[in-house]
Amino acid sequence: MTDADTPSRADATRARLLAAATESFAERGFHGTTTRDIAAAAGMSPAAVYVHYKSKEQLLYQLSYTGHQLIIDLIDSVDDPDQSPAERLRAVLYAFASHHAAQHTSARVVNYELEAMTEEHRAEVGEQRREITRRIRDIVDAGVADGSFDTDDPRLATTAVLSSGIDVARWYHDGGDITPETIGTYYAELALRTVGAALRP
Repeated sequence: MTDADTPSRADATRARLLAAATESFAERGFHGTTTRDIAAAAGMSPAAVYVHYKSKEQLLYQLSYTGHQLIIDLIDSVDDPDQSPAERLRAVLYAFASHHAAQHTSARVVNYELEAMTEEHRAEVGEQRREITRRIRDIVDAGVADGSFDTDDPRLATTAVLSSGIDVARWYHDGGDITPETIGTYYAELALRTVGAALRP
């Protein structure tokens, strides 16, 4: 095995390609991006891309699958079922919205290029998206059940909460006076108002 073929070297190359694909897709859109664009951004030849990924679509799938799994893991890391539904929703939406601000470039690709994937890949990522929704809906349902949330439509409230957090990636940009942490705090409180929670003083 040559040094170029070692797992760590290959992993680093794949990471470079994914980073280049993220920037290219975010700038030009999936359909406006060529494999040559991605290779150039990664400082590689177009032929080298195919050593690691079968197609441009495979790169998008990897980005989308990894990005959605990151959100599932993020929710699991901050959601404490022993806390009240309000505190759970506050913690989860803070993490969710601040992530979509801090990682706005990759989050735009992950959330807005879904239709460019194959049917099989869309189905896999679709299940991840439903899993994310289930986790938030469980919190909303818990709040409705114990009377701490007042909403006539928990399903629509859950959709509104998630949609607003995802949309951060569409408009947020670096260098402004609004930080990801500010976004996280604001959208967490917005989520609580959306589900009809009594806000703490």
